[in-house]
Amino acid sequence: MGRVRLSCCIIARDEADRIERCIEAVQGLADEIVVVDSGSTDDTVEKARALGARVFHRDWDGYGPQKRYAEDCAAYDWVLNLDADEVVTPELAEEIRTLLSIGQPPLAAYRVRMPVVFPGHRKPRLWAESHNYVRLYDRRRVRFRDSLVHDTVDTKHERVGQLSHPALHYSNRSIEHVRQKLDRYTHLQAKELRKSTLLVTLRIPFEYPLVFIRYYLLRRNFTGGMFGLRSSHIAAEMRVKRLLRILKAQREEARA
Repeated sequence: MGRVRLSCCIIARDEADRIERCIEAVQGLADEIVVVDSGSTDDTVEKARALGARVFHRDWDGYGPQKRYAEDCAAYDWVLNLDADEVVTPELAEEIRTLLSIGQPPLAAYRVRMPVVFPGHRKPRLWAESHNYVRLYDRRRVRFRDSLVHDTVDTKHERVGQLSHPALHYSNRSIEHVRQKLDRYTHLQAKELRKSTLLVTLRIPFEYPLVFIRYYLLRRNFTGGMFGLRSSHIAAEMRVKRLLRILKAQREEARA
């Protein structure tokens, strides 16, 4: 049947310090690289084009809409969907290349494990937190959700495979970047989430300690030294802020 062609889709904004590493890791694997930029003020666009990417602009209005627009820009139906801070390892690239070399893969979607790499490190720390996302898929059968905050593929009734090798997630540049990113994310969540006002109010006193324990112990941030401690604190702080923003949004709607 021949090799299946692959589009790599990347969403980006002000990623000049990270976009090259992301693109270079998929050169030779993807038949095209699509970058959807939402208004970079640095040279993200220039760097992406210099590496051969097709660059499109779309104003930001949420994760799902941005990812779906990138899917629509792709020339091929099989998509490897990445963020600019995610880097495919050589082992994963070879695994995907082998999967697509024998014709249509048997499943519509495949998960990729993504361990988090802390700032200043090249590799994941001991027991690093790891996410497992659908990133390789056939857009004719599954698509990203049209959600502002849920950055996930809706696999519907399709069976999902698991790729063996990881991509590395260089999620944060610094502690301040952690705070800024989570602040933007909780702002979007407050727009979309609707919860019982009573339940939200009752959760507020317990939210900080529970979230801190989840990040510092269960997600093993304690292996990340001071950065792990401080990022766990910010995550917990921002979850409380999310609840307060939800309450405020619901009260404003009730008055309207």
